[in-house]
Amino acid sequence: MNSAKFAILGIIVVVLGIIASQALFIVRQTEQVLVLQFGEIRAEISEPGLNVLMPFVQKVAHYEKRMLSLDPAPELVILSDQKRIIVDAFMRYQIVDLRIFYQAVRTEANFNAQFGQILNASVRGVVGERTMADLLSPTRDELMDRIKTDVSTVALEGFGVEVTDVRIGRSELPPEVSANVFGRMQSEREREASLLRAEGEQESLRIRAEADREKTVILAEAQRQAAILQGEGDASVNQILGDAYGRDREFFDFLRSLETYRATFGDEGTTMVLSPDGEFFRYFRSTQ
Repeated sequence: MNSAKFAILGIIVVVLGIIASQALFIVRQTEQVLVLQFGEIRAEISEPGLNVLMPFVQKVAHYEKRMLSLDPAPELVILSDQKRIIVDAFMRYQIVDLRIFYQAVRTEANFNAQFGQILNASVRGVVGERTMADLLSPTRDELMDRIKTDVSTVALEGFGVEVTDVRIGRSELPPEVSANVFGRMQSEREREASLLRAEGEQESLRIRAEADREKTVILAEAQRQAAILQGEGDASVNQILGDAYGRDREFFDFLRSLETYRATFGDEGTTMVLSPDGEFFRYFRSTQ
């Protein structure tokens, strides 16, 4: 009998535990909760703590209080100058009216899917009015403010969401356009390089020709000066010799004979057969 009582008591405890687990729920500090009954909102709780609901009849839906991010897929935009670019925009938002949010989209995933299209449509409208130069200038900040203004009213009134920031994270050319632009840039740089090489070769030839011309002029001037100096030297020598010959003819003949002797007998391989009584050896004979 006692074992049967304990079994019944155990079953009661388990059932009560299940009921308690279904009736109690915790709201954390970073959450806000809706209590739903057959899909209808019965209560909205934003304060942290332990709360009670009707088990098996009501359920809770948890939502973030903190800042959330929306990062839709990059969008292809045609600019006012007909250039195509890929724009990747993202948004920061916070759920401020949980009832409107639930009635509009139910979940954060649904909101991201629906509002991502709205954000991209605003990006196309605002960015499409500008040129590529505008996106690379301080005007970029003005564009982001305009997009934020465009989507803020729709987000708050239609979804209960407050948009805190909108940013254009990346803007670049499509891959096929980038390839074409890169090809054109490469061809242009190769053309400029060929032009610079041709100009360099032309300048090199001009410098070489100028250097050769200056070399020829310098050498010709140097040879002319050398010829002049040599002529002046020879004239000085002849003048000195002439003056010496005029002052002492006998000594001059003696000096010239010594030079002749040195030139004649300086080479050991020279053999000469001369008469000692000849005029050539007159200065070797006694003067007595």
